[in-house]
Amino acid sequence: MWQRRAFLKAAGAGFAASLLPRAALALERSELVFASSIQKRAGGYAAALVNEAGTLISSVDLPDRGHDITFSPTTGQGVVFARQPGTFAVIFDPSGHAGPQTLPSVEGRHFFGHGAFSPDGKLLYATENDFENARGVIGIYDVVGGFKRIGEFDTFGTGPHEMLLMPDGATFVVANGGIETHPDYGRAELNLETMDPSIAFIDRRTGTLIGQLRLDAGLHQLSIRHMAFDHRGRVWFGCQFRGPTEDRPQLVGYATHDGEIRLIELPDDMLLDMRNYIGSVAASADGALIGVSSPEGNTILAIDPDEASVVAAHNMRNVCGIAPDGEGLLISSGEGELGGFAGSPAPLTTFELNFDNHLRLLRAV
Repeated sequence: MWQRRAFLKAAGAGFAASLLPRAALALERSELVFASSIQKRAGGYAAALVNEAGTLISSVDLPDRGHDITFSPTTGQGVVFARQPGTFAVIFDPSGHAGPQTLPSVEGRHFFGHGAFSPDGKLLYATENDFENARGVIGIYDVVGGFKRIGEFDTFGTGPHEMLLMPDGATFVVANGGIETHPDYGRAELNLETMDPSIAFIDRRTGTLIGQLRLDAGLHQLSIRHMAFDHRGRVWFGCQFRGPTEDRPQLVGYATHDGEIRLIELPDDMLLDMRNYIGSVAASADGALIGVSSPEGNTILAIDPDEASVVAAHNMRNVCGIAPDGEGLLISSGEGELGGFAGSPAPLTTFELNFDNHLRLLRAV
């Protein structure tokens, strides 16, 4: 049973000079540090760092709602991307030595909320929408050159969402959700009858399509959104169904670099609980557990990837964020709750903020 802890107020209000010594010390001494976009109870949006002890270390304000966060493998810089169809990303220094920098999307593009650095940290890549042509692209940014946008290449689909860099350091795997949107229509989905979701494997260095996988044609309204790698290097993915509300297709599956794609069979009662919506996917540190969450269904599942079966389930209101915590999975909710799940000993902590969709492990010492 989780135990509740009192909220520990952050010492600093931002990652810049306002990061006070007490907060900096908490960052330095924390064995596990996590990052998430948040919604502030008093209004407005930010990105926050929290630790495994339940301390809010610091936060940086955002101009609007954020989505996911990625970190440089060399400098430790973080980038939080706007929720689509947002037009900003914010670059920040978790140590507080440099002030945040806002990166606007270029004309004719908006961000889809996800991105990744190259292994050497010299390039930043972001999933973006060429909205006039309903074409997904990956924007390329020169980190050393002040995050100047230097090019783009196709995702070979519409509505790209999460992108991951495979262990080879040379291949991106991209979840093309298949849904056409345009900022003139907000978040309205414009092509539900002709959706074409896919998983694309793309050479990071050349932009060349290596391979592309699709589910059966009858599942074309099953939008592929979020992904994680298991210990065998397979890509686990979660979907959001845009077909008839009374239908209950399977929502979780895996794909491989050599061409296999399949959905696993979740039990009917758990599938019903998920309400046709997977909001986040993450793996434990050893890749032996896959966590999938549904904020729509207030449900999170832990899956054994070898057996393709559920080994743990939990209900939490508005649960979505998932991250490895060294021994299992840590989960967060839109109600400000953070706690361990599926092998994690972390107690439940309640913060005076609302966590957004994704939780990322910044550091494990």
